Formats: sequence, C-alpha cells, structure tokens
Amino acid sequence: MNWRPRRSLALLTLALGAVAAGFVRGEVYQEPDAFVAEVFGSKPAPKVLWLTQGIQTQAAAILGHLPAQLRQRYWSDSHRSAWILEEIGKEELITAGFVVVDGRIDHVRVLVYRESRGQEVRYPSFLRQFKEAKLAPGERLDREIDGIAGATLSVAAMERMARLALFFDRISRQ
Repeated sequence: MNWRPRRSLALLTLALGAVAAGFVRGEVYQEPDAFVAEVFGSKPAPKVLWLTQGIQTQAAAILGHLPAQLRQRYWSDSHRSAWILEEIGKEELITAGFVVVDGRIDHVRVLVYRESRGQEVRYPSFLRQFKEAKLAPGERLDREIDGIAGATLSVAAMERMARLALFFDRISRQ
C-alpha cells in the first residue's frame, strides 16, 4: 500500500482547515482592547450593563432579535462611553467599536469583519456618516445612512449596532 496519497490527503485536509479557520476568524483591523485603550488613553476597568427583561425587549426592537447575551460590557467616563458590539451581517458576525459622547456618536470603527464581501463598511468615508448621530423617536437614527452596493446587509448591521450603542449609553447613564 502506498502511504504517499494518504499523507498528501492529510496535509491537504490540514491546509484547508487552516484556511477555513482564517475565514471564520475574519479580518482583524484592530483588537478590541486596543480600541478601548485608544479611546481612553489606557484601558480602564469595564463596567457591566445588565440586560433586564425591559432592556432586552427594547434592544430586540432595535436589533430585530433578542440580544445574544444578558450583560453588555462597556467602558465610560463622565461624558463618553465605548461599546464593542457584534451583529450578523449576511451570515457572519461583524465586531465594531462605538464611542458615544453626550448622547451622540463620536466615532465608529469596524474591529473584526468576517463576511466574504461588504468590507467597505470599514472605510472612513462610510463610517463618517455616523458622526454626531443621535437617537430620534422610535429608537431610530436621526439621519439616513447611505448604503454600499453589495454590502446592504452589512450596512444594516452597522446601523443597528449604532442605534444599540446609543440606546445602551442612554440606559447606562440613567
């Protein structure tokens, strides 16, 4: 029996597994810890927002589904907060960091992007649309966010996360 074909098949399987694992991990543009440290100058201790049933209900209205967790970590000082949120684009999670200052989005950064397309949502030209956005009645953003051809679901996920960050910031300050 020839062992070379089996060995080649095993090596090919390992290589394909490693490539697939890279696709699942996605493209990391900035580690979440580095994002928080950049916002505050150092990494402060996280705070926790417990998602009570009422908060979960309101968050579900924003997201279109219940939040995945019962508590949300965040970082804050007297007037700003940083939120690292995840939402499904088309099929995979998008991880983004949101900084909220005095009830308005100060800036947004895509930290990890796992989808096979639509990564244009990470570009500053797209993310600048969120600058100074705040919640309007009905937990909507006070402005329209222009879409990107081929990234409709990623754009919608970013908008939902922005609304959620603003909502969580408001709740955390009450």
